[in-house]
Amino acid sequence: AIARTYRFRDYHETIAFVNALAWVVHAEDHHPDLVVGYDRCEVRFSTHSVGGISDNDFICAAEADAIYARRAASPSP
Repeated sequence: AIARTYRFRDYHETIAFVNALAWVVHAEDHHPDLVVGYDRCEVRFSTHSVGGISDNDFICAAEADAIYARRAASPSP
């Protein structure tokens, strides 16, 4: 699996990331396992049908990183 834990300032920011990620990966029809906490989200991609990692896992993991980078680049409310 490809796994990464993203860190946030608070629960609201964490859930905003989860919602943005859900929108993108659903369009790819590729759904990661998520572990959500107050200030963090662990995202884990794997492809059950191939028993490991597929190209789509790498694509979706890059999308998750891009969502996180955009969040980090935007000013705080």
